[in-house]
Amino acid sequence: MKNYNFLFIILLGITLSNCVSKKNGENSIFTFDDSKFATQYQPQEALKLGVLNPNSKVVDSVVYFVNDTKIESKKGLEKINFELKNQRLGYQYLKAIVYFEGENSVATTRIELVSNVQPKSLKYIIINTYPHDIEAYTQGLEFYRDTLYEGTGNGAGPSGKKGISSLRKTDYKTGKVYKKVELAEQFFGEGITILNNKVYQLTYQNNEGYVYNADTFKKEKTFQYPKQMEGWGLTSDGKVLYMTDSSETIHILDPETFKELDHINVYSLDNKIKAVNELEWIDGKIYGNVYLKDAIAIINPKTGAVEGIINLAALEKKITKLPDTNVLNGIAYNPKTKTIFVTGKNWDKMFEIKISE
Repeated sequence: MKNYNFLFIILLGITLSNCVSKKNGENSIFTFDDSKFATQYQPQEALKLGVLNPNSKVVDSVVYFVNDTKIESKKGLEKINFELKNQRLGYQYLKAIVYFEGENSVATTRIELVSNVQPKSLKYIIINTYPHDIEAYTQGLEFYRDTLYEGTGNGAGPSGKKGISSLRKTDYKTGKVYKKVELAEQFFGEGITILNNKVYQLTYQNNEGYVYNADTFKKEKTFQYPKQMEGWGLTSDGKVLYMTDSSETIHILDPETFKELDHINVYSLDNKIKAVNELEWIDGKIYGNVYLKDAIAIINPKTGAVEGIINLAALEKKITKLPDTNVLNGIAYNPKTKTIFVTGKNWDKMFEIKISE
């Protein structure tokens, strides 16, 4: 698990996340027996769950839960073997309800589940280079019906002045914007995705997003986030939405109700990958920019494990660098050409690339 290499330097520059198991309050009669718990676990492992009974109470039964889902019940204080293979990565919140002498008491703790997948270092070649609007503070990028859609924020561009967030259609070969709708000045546009002929666009700190008709750009709906959080990246697998919020978490949302259906946590081996930004769904995987890192992480959407890393740092040497030129951000997969288009915030170029091992 400590097999660090340049992939993590490229992608993260992070520190290890240490997990200390958290016991329930001091007033609880029972506690988890966590004396042999490890700091971190991998999915192929299992651990013994049991509770301590320091006051020698007569215990009838114990019911065990993980993340509020019941996993098993036992008579008396018999321990259970808890396999981790079907759990999402990240913290697993464990709970035991102990029934004793006509009463019950709750014990809690947690463990951290990390990835056991060694990410592959992937290579790329540049197929084409296209002009990109240097005033576009790119936050979302996606092809739909062979047309490039782009969502922009209102960060300061090369002029040094704050821009206006927008949703636009672009001729990717020329960089010409031929359809655009702008957001009000107080809204900072973020990630976009397209599903069922509707464009979904997030905002940064307003806790709301918008749904547009993909053809006309007529706004059809304003939706609220499932909880108070920032809006960063957005993509879809054709059924549900995947949304990032500046942390390692990717939220899975219902596109009609915008309720959270589930979530995954992004890990590269035993490291959380925070600041996951712009997203793209490509061949069953999530490709994600990591903010302030010139790299793309390829993420398993079921587990959150990073399976590959593409180092794109060399692209910055191919663009015109101005004082306000910002970071790599923007991934769009063109299913027609089976190539990936990448750019950055206020970059004057967009690159068509092909990935290989």
